[in-house]
Parts: sequence; C-alpha cells; structure tokens
Amino acid sequence: MDVGLFDFDLPEDRIALRPASPRDAARLLVVRPDAAQPFEDRGIRDLASLLQPGDALVLNDTRVIPSRLYGRRSRGEASARIEIMLHKREAPDCWRAFARPAKKLALGDSVTFGDASEGAACELGRLQAEIVAKAEGGEVELRFALSGPHLDAAIARLGELPLPPYIAGKRATDAADATDYQTMHARADGAVAAPTAGLHFTPELVAALEARGVTRHLVTLHVGAGTFLPMKADDTNDHRMHAEWGTVSPETAAALNAVRARGGRIVAVGTTSLRLLESATDANGVIAPFSGDTAIFITPGYRFRAVDLLLTNFHLPRSTLFMLVSAFCGLDVMKRAYAHAIADHYRFYSYGDGSLLHRAKQP
Repeated sequence: MDVGLFDFDLPEDRIALRPASPRDAARLLVVRPDAAQPFEDRGIRDLASLLQPGDALVLNDTRVIPSRLYGRRSRGEASARIEIMLHKREAPDCWRAFARPAKKLALGDSVTFGDASEGAACELGRLQAEIVAKAEGGEVELRFALSGPHLDAAIARLGELPLPPYIAGKRATDAADATDYQTMHARADGAVAAPTAGLHFTPELVAALEARGVTRHLVTLHVGAGTFLPMKADDTNDHRMHAEWGTVSPETAAALNAVRARGGRIVAVGTTSLRLLESATDANGVIAPFSGDTAIFITPGYRFRAVDLLLTNFHLPRSTLFMLVSAFCGLDVMKRAYAHAIADHYRFYSYGDGSLLHRAKQP
C-alpha cells in the first residue's frame, strides 16, 4: 500500500509533553467501526463500564531502561563524541543500537561511556565497548567489556531515559519522567520505549476493573527504538520491521484461551501486547506459549486472530502503528477518528490521551 494513504496533519500543540495527572484522568475516544455513531467521547476512568464481565485485559510488563548513552570513540590518536541508543539485546554482553553520527564509527572501534578520568578499578565509573557489526540506517552492534547483571548496572548508572524525539526535542528529560514513563505493571527490564497505553493505569482503575469482573494478564514485549524511526519506504511492501523480543507464558496462553472459550473478549492494552498476541496465535485462534523475536507488520487486509478490542494512544502520521490501528478498524474510520480527535483537542502520542478500538467485522 502507498504509505501516503496513512498521512494526516497534526497541529504541534496537540502533542502532549506531560501525562495527565492523575494518569487515569486522560480522555478516551471509543471507536466502534460498525456502529451508526462510531465515535464516543469518554474518559479512561470509564474503561471498566465500557468492558464486560469476563473480558480479559492483556498488559505488557516490560520496563524501560536508561538506554541512551553518550560516549567517545577512540581510533588511534583520534576521537569523536558518539550518542548510542540501545534497542535490542543480542547476548549478555552485546546490544544492537542506533548510533549518531554513525559515519564516525567503523568495525573494531572502541567506545568509552562515562567518565574516562575515573580509574579502571571503578567498573561502573566508565564502560568500554567495541563495534562488532554495522548495518544500514545507523545501526551498529556493540560488545561490552561487562556482561549480564554487571552490564545492566553500568547502563543503569550511565544511561539516560529515552523519551520519544517528539517530546525530547521540546524539553529536557527530568526527574518526573523516571516515574511518568513507566507503567504501574513494569517489572521486566529491557524496553527502550514505554508501552504507552499502559501508562494510563492506576490502582483505582485496576480496582474498578476487578470489581467489574475484568481479569488482567501480563505478557512481555521489549519495545525497541525502531518504534521511533520514521518509515522511509513509499510502499508498505518495502518496509522492514525491527525485531523485538517477547514472551507469552504457558499459564497466560491457557488463561486467555479459556476466556475465549467462555465467550469473553481479549482486550490488548497497547499495540505491543496486540502484536505479541497475534504472533503467538495460530490460524484457528488458539494462543500458544511464545518466547522469541517478532517482527510482525500489520497493515490493512490483515486478519486478526486473537484480539477483539485495543486500548491504545494516538499515533504518528505515516507510522507502522497508525497502519496497525487502520487494519483493526478500517483506514477510513481511523482517519475520521483522528480528525475528530484533533478537532476536539485530544492530546496525542506517548503522554497523550487514549482510544478504545473495537475491531471491525472481518470477512
């Protein structure tokens, strides 16, 4: 499909730079593609009343790590400042990353992160890495001198929380973001971007959902920095998704299959949960345990197997995520929904408002 079909104009002042406070005070646009009146303006606090007893929410429990690192490349007597954005772990001591400026890096280069003036005995004072692979689009692979938990501790000390560029370009990261950019369910370290639909949840909202008879189930998908990258292809067939690692436990798969068997609906909280569930589900709609990479790319024409409703934020023009929601509800419906949201001053992107999407009827 022509990527231009997924374009729309968004005024700059619709981009949220801070979350609603409290989190569940955000607005919620309900989209029912097959209804006579497809759009309804509600609030996140109404979520429990919008779901049915027996429905199941599926949330991503990934936790954002401080994955933006600043270092200095050394090559003989020459050096250069380098910014690294980690995006996928490949081994206990290896990460894939996006480098800026990548043209200053070559295979075998050494990069030092942190304060090079500290003694070598202070492992966490600085961090050494070697460039072991390069790819298109500024992507590199780094092998670090530390491994496993020791590397994790060094990254936690030296790294910076990676706010999305549409926020970071307008204000500096601060102490509030350390909590604002993590969901209340976050427990599995490894993401470099938050599963932002989950940011709306509060203990009060969870209690209301439990009282309604809506169950919650956790999966893990470590969101990669590829989610920030603009689509450079003009046709969706020419776009390559970056792989992300995820897992659906046997217990969660069995519980969700039981929900479907009883007539309950599966409600994915965020596109990350949806993409993982669709990767784990077979042609008969049975969800299997899953552990590994997924690079699933969902565009209009995709037949959904697992998910009935999707709670998600508002996405960028020409993005893979706007393509996904257009596949879920129909491109025309989502273009009209976004036009409604823009006209009614909904807040967009990671810290913005939410939408509850009902899946359009499938042939």
